[in-house]
Amino acid sequence: MRVVVQRVSQASVEIEGCTVGRIGTGLLLLVGIEKGDGEKEIEFMADKILNLRIFADKDGKMNLSVQEIRGEILSVSQFTLASRIKKGRRPDFSNAEDPEKAEALYSRFNVLLAKVVPVGTGVFGAMMNIHSVNNGPVTIILEKTAGDLKTS
Repeated sequence: MRVVVQRVSQASVEIEGCTVGRIGTGLLLLVGIEKGDGEKEIEFMADKILNLRIFADKDGKMNLSVQEIRGEILSVSQFTLASRIKKGRRPDFSNAEDPEKAEALYSRFNVLLAKVVPVGTGVFGAMMNIHSVNNGPVTIILEKTAGDLKTS
């Protein structure tokens, strides 16, 4: 699972000129579900994002999470994050999860986030235009694979 996290002062997603999701201060998430991802990866990533300390405290240090500032999240599915370019110039999307399974995992991910902060979303599989004002700019790339979660 790969998630691009952007700290924003506002963000929205539109489909065919209609806004389907909008937030104020918070996080814009571009979410890529990969083959092998499951409940453990979704839970890990939701917890990591909700507690990621990338908002300024009273001293200007990045020390607060989205939940501590009472921010919002705009979550947008983006299968292209699962691409690989080992050779040539054309991305290989074979690592992207099957759309049906990916949509279920993406929905579950958003439910976990929404238990803590307000969450807006795009529409899974749709062509979308995303508008954002990246605050900072602050952009973090998070990655978690099933192999990372193995315990002995």
